[in-house]
This record gives sequence, structure tokens and C-alpha cells, in this order.
Amino acid sequence: MHSLLEQYKPAVGKRVLILLSGLMWIGVGIMLLSLALHWLVAKGGTDAILLGAVGFLGSLVIHRYGFLKVVDKNLGRILPMQGKRCLFAFQSWKSYLMIVVMIGMGIGLRHSSIPKHYLAVLYIGIGMALVLSSMRYLRVFLKHGE
Repeated sequence: MHSLLEQYKPAVGKRVLILLSGLMWIGVGIMLLSLALHWLVAKGGTDAILLGAVGFLGSLVIHRYGFLKVVDKNLGRILPMQGKRCLFAFQSWKSYLMIVVMIGMGIGLRHSSIPKHYLAVLYIGIGMALVLSSMRYLRVFLKHGE
């Protein structure tokens, strides 16, 4: 029975796990940025530009002092792996729980009474930080051939 389960396990090498991590972070970042851009375009004017700039500056802080630590932790876990691992091993189980909480918070914020153009600052900060931090995954992917 165990070998039957192993036969259908979606196993991939560490290089694919690194690529999946980078693509996932970029995808979520682009999604958040597109929502924020939509909200800021609807707001229009100088206020929208200022809010976008604040979000971008926040993204640099989130990238440097938050997400890069997560990326390095994930890479430190993935790079020593030998052989093929489950396709979903690009994130730790604890990270999956954190992702569920963050999705819930995002849904709650989008349905709150907070004006969308103010939420755009947070969405730009997190979205751009995800895109910037994903570049480390992609650099490691390109650097480590299998």
C-alpha cells in the first residue's frame, strides 16, 4: 500500500521547488499590486500618487526586514534536500498555516469599511515586497542547475 501512495506522490527536484516558490511569490505579488492599482486609479489625483509612493517605500522595508528572512529560511530548507520531494514542499507546513491566516485577513480587510485607496498602501507594500523577494528565489534557481 505504501508503494502505491508513493507512486502517485507529485515528487520533484529541489530546483523545481525553488522555481515554484519564486513563481508563487511573484503571482501573489502581482495580484495584490493589480488590486491596489485598480483602487488608486479609481481614487485618481495627487493623493493616489502619494499613497502609491508610501506603499512602495513600505515595500522596501517589508522586503528587507521581513520577507528576505522567510526566503532565506525556505532556501535553507530546500537547498540541502536530496532526491525528489513532494511538490508542495516548497513551503513549510507552518508557512501554509500563515498563508491561510493572511488570506483570511486580506478578505476581511477588503470587506471592511476601510477606504480602498488606504488599503492600497498595504497591498502595494506587501505585493511589491513579494515580487522583490521572489527575485532571490529566481537567482538561486538560475544559479543551481541540476
